[in-house]
Amino acid sequence: MRLFEKIFGTYSDREIKRIIPLVDKIDALDSKMQGLTDEELRAKTNEFRERLASGETLDDILVEAFAVVREAAWRVIGLKHYREQLMGGIVLHQGRIAEMKTGEGKTLVATLPAYLNGLSEKGVHIVTVNDYLAKRDRELMGPIHEFLGLRVGVILHELDQTERQQAYRCDITYGTNSEFGFDYLRDNMVIYKEEKVQRGLNFAIVDEVDSILIDEARTPLIISGQGEKSTEFYRVADYFAKSLLKERDFTVDEKANAVILTDDGIVKAEEFFKVENYADSDNMEIQHHVVQALKANYTMKVDKDYIVREGEIMIVDEFTGRVMEGRRYSDGLHQAIEAKEGVKVERESKTLATITYQNYFRMFSKLSGMTGTALTEENEFREIYGLDVIVIPTHRPVVRIDQPDLVYKTAKGKYKAIVEEIAETYKKGQPVLVGTVSIEKSELISEMLKKKGVKHQVLNAKYHEKEAEIVSHAGEYGTVTIATNMAGRGTDIKLGEGVVEVGGLKIIGTERHESRRIDNQLRGRSGRQGDPGESRFYVSLEDDLMRIFGSDKLKGVVEKLGLGDDEAIESKMVSGAIENAQKKVEGNNFDIRKTLIQYDDVINQQREIIYKQRSEVLAGEDLKDQVQDMIRDVVYSVVDSHISGIAEEFEKELENLITFLEDIYLPKDYVTVEQLSKLTNEEIKEKLLTIAQNMYIDKEEDFGTEQMREIERVILLRVVDTKWMDHIDNMDHLKQGIGLRAYKQQDPVQAYQFEGSQMFEEMIYNIKVDTIKYLFRVQIQSAPERERVAKETATNHSDDSLKKEPVRKENKIGRNDPCSCGSGRKYKNCCGREA
Repeated sequence: MRLFEKIFGTYSDREIKRIIPLVDKIDALDSKMQGLTDEELRAKTNEFRERLASGETLDDILVEAFAVVREAAWRVIGLKHYREQLMGGIVLHQGRIAEMKTGEGKTLVATLPAYLNGLSEKGVHIVTVNDYLAKRDRELMGPIHEFLGLRVGVILHELDQTERQQAYRCDITYGTNSEFGFDYLRDNMVIYKEEKVQRGLNFAIVDEVDSILIDEARTPLIISGQGEKSTEFYRVADYFAKSLLKERDFTVDEKANAVILTDDGIVKAEEFFKVENYADSDNMEIQHHVVQALKANYTMKVDKDYIVREGEIMIVDEFTGRVMEGRRYSDGLHQAIEAKEGVKVERESKTLATITYQNYFRMFSKLSGMTGTALTEENEFREIYGLDVIVIPTHRPVVRIDQPDLVYKTAKGKYKAIVEEIAETYKKGQPVLVGTVSIEKSELISEMLKKKGVKHQVLNAKYHEKEAEIVSHAGEYGTVTIATNMAGRGTDIKLGEGVVEVGGLKIIGTERHESRRIDNQLRGRSGRQGDPGESRFYVSLEDDLMRIFGSDKLKGVVEKLGLGDDEAIESKMVSGAIENAQKKVEGNNFDIRKTLIQYDDVINQQREIIYKQRSEVLAGEDLKDQVQDMIRDVVYSVVDSHISGIAEEFEKELENLITFLEDIYLPKDYVTVEQLSKLTNEEIKEKLLTIAQNMYIDKEEDFGTEQMREIERVILLRVVDTKWMDHIDNMDHLKQGIGLRAYKQQDPVQAYQFEGSQMFEEMIYNIKVDTIKYLFRVQIQSAPERERVAKETATNHSDDSLKKEPVRKENKIGRNDPCSCGSGRKYKNCCGREA
C-alpha cells in the first residue's frame, strides 16, 4: 500500500487533483466579481434560482455561485476564501468529509456549499456541537448569506415552537446535533401537523463530524415521560453489591467494562433476595438491579465517569471532559449510581421517542462534514454513512514539531517530569496547553503546579462556563492552561505577542487516549496557519491504556532496561506498541458501534413505518379505506385463529369466537352458534364482516361523514402512540437480555432482528384490534378529540429540556365552545382546525 501511494499519491491526493480545475475556474472569475456593484452581486441569487427552475443543476452553477460567495464574504466580513477553503467547500457540496486542520477556517468554508444548496429552497442544516458555536457561527457567517438575499436562522435551546418554525423555514439553519434530533422526534409526537417545526431533511453540513457521528454515535436521543417503578429496590441492590468481596463473589472484566457474579456470589444473591434460583426468568428484575448496582459500584468512577454536584449525579463526557447537563444513564444505571453515592434516587422514566445520531443523519438526502481529524476513522465513515474522507492541504505548511513519546515506568515519575517540564517552559514565557483524560488528573497536576508556584488556568467539567474564552487565551505569553481532553473544541487558539519568538504553543499530553484521533485533536491545537509549535505525550506503564491493552513484550523491554521511577525512554518500538494498543481499542469500539447500528436498524425501519402512518393521519388523509381493511383483517384473523377445523370442537370454537368478537364490535346475541354452524369458514368470515360493515355505515350516518373521518384520525393516532411507546420499552428490554443468547449458540443480532420483527407485527395487529374496538364503541355524545397520550418530562441531553410553550394571554377556548370569530360554528370546526 505504501509503495502504491508513493507512486500514485494517496486517495485524497488523487481526489484533490480532480477538484483543482474547478478551483481554477472559481479563481478566474475573481476580477469579474470584483467589478460588480453590491446590487449586481445580490441579483445573482435570483438569477441562479431562475436557472435552477429552468433545469440547470447545482453542479452547473457551482463555479459561479462559489465565486459570488467569495466576493460577498470579502465585502461583508473582510475575509476571502483561500484556494484550500474552496477545495473544502467543493468536497462538502459533493456530500463528503473534508479533513481540515485546526485554524484553517472551517466555519468560512461552510458558507460556500450552504449558499449553493440554500438556493434550492429545501433547507440546509449547519450542525455544531453546542449552542455557543451555533450562535457564534450564525452571527459571524449569517451576514454573508443575508447580503446575498438568503434567510438565515439558528436553533437555540430556549426557543419556543413558533421561533423554531421560523428558523427552520430559513434557507440556512444553524443548530446543534441534539436540538435538530430532538425536534425531529417531537415533530413525530405532535397531534396537529401545524405543530411541526422542521421541513424535510435535505442537506446537512456537520462541523466536528467525528465528534457527532462517531463519539456520540453510541448515545441515542431519548425523550422521556414519568415512569411508575419504585426506587427503593435500587438501595436494596446497592446494599447487596457493597457486601460482596472482589474475586470471591464477583470479577471485573475491564475490557468488556462488565462485572460478573461468581458461583459464590450467586449463592449469596439467592440467600439475600430469598429466591431458589437466581438465574430463573421470574427473577429478571432482581438480576437487572443487581447488574446495575455491581456496575455502579465497581466500574463507574466518581470524578472520571461522573461527578456529584449539589446532590445530583452529573455525567462527564469521556471525550470532552465536560459535564453533560441533564443527561442520565439509561436502564437504571443512573439510579444505581445515585444509590451508591447516597443521593436521592430519581424515578425511572418511560421512553416516549428515541433515535440514534447514526440513523437521524442517515435520513438526510445529502450529508457532509468537516473536522481536523477524520482519516483514522475513514472505514467507519464509509461503512456506516457512505462518506469518504478527503484531506485538504493546509494553506501554509505545518511546522509544529511533534516530539516522540516519553515513557515512564510509574505514573508518579511521569507526573513529576510533566510538572518540571511545564515549570521550565513557563520560565521562558512559552504558553503551554496541558491535555488530561479526566477531571481527577487535571486537578492532580494543578495541585503539583501550585506547590511549584506556577500560575495556571484549569478548564474541566467543573468549571466549563467560560470554556471558549479561557481556551482562546491559551496561546498568550506565559499562559499555562490545563484542559480535560478537547474542552473548548471549535475555539481557535491564536498566538499572543512575543510567542512566536519563544517557540509557539507547546502541547503536553499527560497520557495517550484510547483513540488516536483524540490525541491528534490535542496536537492540532498548536501549529495553526504555519505557526511554530511543539507537542509531546508522556506515558507510563501504569496508564489505563498501557495496563489494559499494552503488550507484555513492551513491559518486558522496560523491565530489562531497569528504568528508575524518574527515568524515561524514547523508542520507535515503544511508540509502535502504543499505536497498536490504540488501534486495538479503536477496532473494538468500531465493532461495538457496528453491532449497535445493526440493532438500531431494526427499530429504525419500524420507526419509519410508524412515523409515516402518523404523518398521513396528521395530513388529514381519508382513512376510511384503511379502516375498512383493518376491520377485514381483524375479522378474518380472529376467525382463522378460533376455527381449527376439528368437527367435535366446532360449536365450542364458535362460542368462543362470538364471545371474543362481542368484546370488539359484535352486539350481544346478534348472531348465534346455530346460525354460524351451518356456514363454511369463508361464509362465516363474510357474514361477520358484513355485520361489521353495516354497523359502521350506521355509525357514520349518526356522526356525519366529516366528523367520522376526524374520529378515525383521533383514535388511530392515540392507539398508535400508546402502542409505539410500549413497543420502544419492550424492544429496549429485548436488547438488554438478548446478549445471553450467545451462550445458547445463537447470534444475538439475528435473534433481536427476528424477535423484534415478531413483536412489531404483534403490535401492528394490536393497533388494528384496538382501533376497531374504540371506533365501534365511540358514542355521539362523547366523540374523542386529539390529545397527547403522554407528557414529555425530560430528555437525556439537557437540564431544562422542556421547550417553553407559547404563553396564552387569553382564556383557552374549549374545542366544543362557539368559535370567537362569530361564525356560529364550534371552535374545533372553525378557527380551531388550524390550532
